[in-house]
Amino acid sequence: MEVSRIRALRGPNLWTHHTAVEAIVRCNTDELSITEIPDFESRLRALFPEIGPLQATGHDDAIPLARVFELAALALQAQAGCPVTFSRTTQTLEDGIFQVVVEYSEEDVGRQALDFAEKLVNAALHNQSFDLAAALHELRELDEDLRLGPSTGSIVYAAVARNIPYRRLTSGSLVTFGWGSKQRKIQAAEMDGTSAIAEAIAQDKELTKKLLDAAGVPVPLGRTAFDVEDAWNIAQEIGLPVVVKPKDGNQGKGVTVNITTREQLEAAYVAASEFRDDILVERYLPGNDFRLLVVGNKLVAAARRDPPQVVGDGTHSVRELVEQVNKDPRRGSGHATSLTKIRFDDIALASLAKQGYDADSIPTKGTRVVLRNNANLSTGGSATDVTDDVHPEVAAGAVAAAQMIGLDICGVDLVADSVLKPIEDQNGGIVEVNAAPGLRMHLSPSFGKGRAVGEAIVAAMFADGDDGRIPIIAVTGTNGKTTTVRLISHLLASSGLRVGMTNTDGVYVEGRQIDSGDCSGPRSARNVLSHPDVDAAVFETARGGVLREGLAYDRCKVAVVTNIGTGDHLGLNYITTVEDLAVLKRVIVQNVAENGVAVLNAADPIVAGMAKNCTGAVTFFAVDSQLPIMAAHRVKGHRVVFVEDGDLVAVEGKLVHRIPLADIPITRNGTIGFQVENVMASVAAAWGINLSWDAIRQGLKTFMNDSDNAPGRFNVFSYRGATLIADYGHNPDAISALVQAVDSMPGNRRTVVISGAGDRRDQDIRQQTEILGNAFDQVILYQDQCQRGRADGEVVALLRSGLQDAKRTTEVREINGEFIAIDTALASLKEGDLCLILIDQVEESLVHIAKRIAEA
Repeated sequence: MEVSRIRALRGPNLWTHHTAVEAIVRCNTDELSITEIPDFESRLRALFPEIGPLQATGHDDAIPLARVFELAALALQAQAGCPVTFSRTTQTLEDGIFQVVVEYSEEDVGRQALDFAEKLVNAALHNQSFDLAAALHELRELDEDLRLGPSTGSIVYAAVARNIPYRRLTSGSLVTFGWGSKQRKIQAAEMDGTSAIAEAIAQDKELTKKLLDAAGVPVPLGRTAFDVEDAWNIAQEIGLPVVVKPKDGNQGKGVTVNITTREQLEAAYVAASEFRDDILVERYLPGNDFRLLVVGNKLVAAARRDPPQVVGDGTHSVRELVEQVNKDPRRGSGHATSLTKIRFDDIALASLAKQGYDADSIPTKGTRVVLRNNANLSTGGSATDVTDDVHPEVAAGAVAAAQMIGLDICGVDLVADSVLKPIEDQNGGIVEVNAAPGLRMHLSPSFGKGRAVGEAIVAAMFADGDDGRIPIIAVTGTNGKTTTVRLISHLLASSGLRVGMTNTDGVYVEGRQIDSGDCSGPRSARNVLSHPDVDAAVFETARGGVLREGLAYDRCKVAVVTNIGTGDHLGLNYITTVEDLAVLKRVIVQNVAENGVAVLNAADPIVAGMAKNCTGAVTFFAVDSQLPIMAAHRVKGHRVVFVEDGDLVAVEGKLVHRIPLADIPITRNGTIGFQVENVMASVAAAWGINLSWDAIRQGLKTFMNDSDNAPGRFNVFSYRGATLIADYGHNPDAISALVQAVDSMPGNRRTVVISGAGDRRDQDIRQQTEILGNAFDQVILYQDQCQRGRADGEVVALLRSGLQDAKRTTEVREINGEFIAIDTALASLKEGDLCLILIDQVEESLVHIAKRIAEA
């Protein structure tokens, strides 16, 4: 068994809506059925008993090793605690070649699981050992390192519950929610609205106390010490006991509390100095340690924090009691679990010594032994939820503290006997205000119920009913995609929206090109969705990007499928038939939002058949309103777009909108058939996001099919009295549509300039000139810049062979180079002639043509 071409599908894809890894697996003849491999399954189950059934109940089909590899990769992840359920193995048309797809929750974990699965299968195949425990441990460790921690995860899960899309920007906790102009970002429990100044103030504990004191919030007395001697003087001034801590520390690092002697203070000063140079000495407030969580202008959760401790049983030593407590599955070594293991270090030993214990002491039954002075969860402390007990004045004080510092999400540390009565009534005080506070103690407290703090944070970022989404219109098909994308974008811009657009020419935001080249894949789409100035996005969606990586989004508002042709990359990546191609193209239809729309070409039966795969509404378009599928859809009151009496007509129930084709320049009064289809699709898409009809009419009227607005899409020029047309058509269906359009235009002698894309099938390349040979007098063949795997001259030879039975062509010329071919065609033109140039280097060729026209 050979595993190759592993790729990550990071969005909805050909196989599933989930993220997944895909691999190509080659099996030898004797590996196509494990029943032909003696004792294979028994050896496999001995190595990995939890792999589960290899075949659905009731089936007795042959099970290839590729299927075992698939199930092993899925089961390894599941056993490691990853929430995965989907996997699939599909045989290709090549004997022994399979496509294996396995869901992942973390990409690196999914890839590692494939590697372990391959080793497991080979171990069972060759009767070798496989360390299952080590593999699962490595997967768990990797997953824990990569997955979101509980604080960030709670916010993400709350956003997902509200249908708000998210994307991790780093492997850490920087996450963006929503798209375009509606997006918001968090870094752990810190929102993008939090100012750096507020964060800096919160880190400066002395400045924080001054500001809180000015706002009337109770705080302990104290100030920064210059040295140990000054620290002792401060302690004498404010009175013992005191607290010594770094001025801008966090997570309780370097904090020593309840200091009553100079010796203790000197030791505490040294401990604090290990973390910061500036040391703060403040009055120690007796009482419990409370964390109050403020989000926006509300107190959303409160917890009492207790220091790490064990309770004696009269039998076990302190060390053994700590080991027992740390076996709690909720306790981990980092922040990924709800609690942290108690550290048995020098600080713990020093704390024990103060209580008259050492590590091997056996406390009497019921005796509480404290292992640290601070109660931070990060050092092994525990938390008890007290949210329902907080007095209104205590809550108001916490909110005032957060607002005085300027924090949107704020952890307020209060020391008081209780939260049941005002702080002033019990000589308590707020000792710290924390930016980006940990949420673990509120999500999964040691005692009491968890609080919906993630939901509160999401509610602070997004108002009720706001899902952070901008309209996404995805366009796919064989022909007309780029023109349709450009026209839809123009219609949206005409309504005042700031539009982000991707197509085979580049990436555009508000009409400005920010990237060039073929940008019809998911990377470019993600870039648009990340742009803060985008109110709506229109994506040309090419087959290659969907195959390589899936979609860049989970749902789109509108999916447009223009048509499915026979010559569009068939034979590549196991897409061998028009039906295969349709299944791939309909991925955008399958991922239309429930309140979205699929815009489908009713004149193309394969496209029309995609309607049953759409969870949203469907709008059909076709020139002929009498097509049975159009008529039936209209009778049911659904949306249809068609042409009637020289008008483009849009109908929904009794609602009718008409726009004369004469008012749509791109159609040339309706004579250019494929442009009429592009307009119908574009209008239906704009209608799908409820664009106003005034904006649609104005947009159609002002969209000119020139080289600036739609480069390479039936751009018409005049050259010395001849008609010149430049187009990027490069498959048989596009060529047929162009010939039909050109036939409606006057022209004496007709010339066509053409090359061919080398990554098409031989018959598709030949078919282009078979069509052109019946419509043009002169054919000029040229070899384009990139042969895409073909040998020099191979594509041109195929094009020439397509002209063998030409009915009209009388002259065929072969030219080496696109620009030379264009110049050759222009030199032969006379007044009244017509020339169609099928360009390859769109921008460069249009510049070249414009230069020749200017010279003329």
